Amino acid sequence: MEAYSDREQIEKILTSFRAKQLLVGFVPTMGALHQGHLALVEKALAHNDKVVVSVFVNPTQFDNPEDLKKYPRTLNEDLALLKDLSVDIIVYAPTVEDMYKGNTISEKFDFDGLEFEMEGRFRNGHFDGVGTIVKRLFEIIKPDSAYFGEKDFQQLQIIKKLVEKHDLPVTIVGCPIYRETSGLAMSSRNTRLKPAYKKAVPFIYKTLKTAKIKFGTKSANKVTEWVESQFAKQPLLKLEYFIIADEATLKTVKRKLNKKTYRAFIAVYADDIRLIDNIALN
Repeated sequence: MEAYSDREQIEKILTSFRAKQLLVGFVPTMGALHQGHLALVEKALAHNDKVVVSVFVNPTQFDNPEDLKKYPRTLNEDLALLKDLSVDIIVYAPTVEDMYKGNTISEKFDFDGLEFEMEGRFRNGHFDGVGTIVKRLFEIIKPDSAYFGEKDFQQLQIIKKLVEKHDLPVTIVGCPIYRETSGLAMSSRNTRLKPAYKKAVPFIYKTLKTAKIKFGTKSANKVTEWVESQFAKQPLLKLEYFIIADEATLKTVKRKLNKKTYRAFIAVYADDIRLIDNIALN
């Protein structure tokens, strides 16, 4: 396994891979790797000759400076995990200067309205930051395929839209949510949970599973009201939003229609730690 922080170095080795007609998979991360990340890397390894994993905490996708400051940075541990996985992994861990050249601001994107739903309502400029860094990484790595987890389902849909609108030659592969034994969706932020909150947060996925059952017989509004009432009884968890949306448009459902695919999305605060999750409903 090799690791690079310099753009010219990694572009040189990737050019040599393409000259040999090797398939290159790509897994972008912000580090603090866990089994969910490793599952993405393993899937990429199964379908490509080489896999690039980027480790970069992108400042332009944080609307909360304190969250950016507290985000875990564990590069040495990340490298050790990846080294144990395969010799066919190349790590790209650039600096902010390397990615932004002294101009740390986002490009502006139009994702056909996907960016204004759910997370976009609560995290100002977040998806401009995501689009900026992913587009730049795609231009540097030039992967054949890129792998994203469905925990960030809205982000996954937006990346697909980015590729479509900018005609980028990369296949986007969505991968199932990787969960802890408690059901909690794996996240780098989970390591910051205090013991009492760690015990409380499995309630999030438990509620999503029940909401899925209720959606079979009740309206989206009734299910939403039920979820809100359940979280009102949880002293350690603060519900930011629960939304049932059309998977394709991410628009909130007003009335269920046949042949539409729906998904429930949730964001919850456990102390100062923001957790998101989602579940397919049909």
